[in-house]
Amino acid sequence: MKPIITLKNITLRYGRRLALHDVSGEFSPGSLTAVAGPNGSGKSTLLKLIAGIVKPSKGEVIKNTSQAIAYLPQSSAIQRDFPMPVGQAVATGFWPHAGLFQSIGQTHKEQVNVALAEVGLAGFENRQISQLSGGEFQRMLFARLIIQNAPILLLDEPFTAVDAETTQRLMQLLLMWHQQGRTIICVLHDLLLIKKYFPESFVLAGKCLGRGHTHAMFDQKLLSFDLDMAELCDGDNAHTSHPPDLHQPHVHTEACSHHDHKDHV
Repeated sequence: MKPIITLKNITLRYGRRLALHDVSGEFSPGSLTAVAGPNGSGKSTLLKLIAGIVKPSKGEVIKNTSQAIAYLPQSSAIQRDFPMPVGQAVATGFWPHAGLFQSIGQTHKEQVNVALAEVGLAGFENRQISQLSGGEFQRMLFARLIIQNAPILLLDEPFTAVDAETTQRLMQLLLMWHQQGRTIICVLHDLLLIKKYFPESFVLAGKCLGRGHTHAMFDQKLLSFDLDMAELCDGDNAHTSHPPDLHQPHVHTEACSHHDHKDHV
């Protein structure tokens, strides 16, 4: 199957800091992929590159589709004290279709209310976003994703600082979207969630350490409950020095290198 998104030898710098180095990979249509790695490993940068928010210093992001992309940033990157009611914040999801200065009609308002009810925020449309708890704010962001109705979804740490009930509810939305055939790429730290729900993984530590089937990543110890993820940033770490065994039977895991074009994440 032809990949919907291809990363080709991506390198990106923020000033003197090297955020990503020579990262390559592919994402198949309808795939559900977790992006994992230690803090500062380039996970958020990877999503911003795919979303087109930042441009690579070298290499290219190839999108073999004209489909819309919806991007959910980390909640910590969003100004939460801005005076805006919840319903209006969710309705900004209509902007790509209706335009920034188009009025929101009754049909749009009804869709907003349906989306809020779907994430458990029925009746919150007039509440100020500054009054929401962390979990409620994250639910609101998911309601905005529902409104956007995009075939490709990029989510950056969508379950951070939310309780188990909210995480489970929002995870069920992701699984439903995956069943609908949408392509989902999600930055996560929670290895339990990754192992249980995400068939594919992409492991970063400034460069790509491995990509492929999630259970194969755990078998190869690229993802491990016993591994301090911060160790992956150590250039002398065994996981950066020795790529996964590509010859292991019935396992599809690839080391991330621009010399290899056979993987399908």
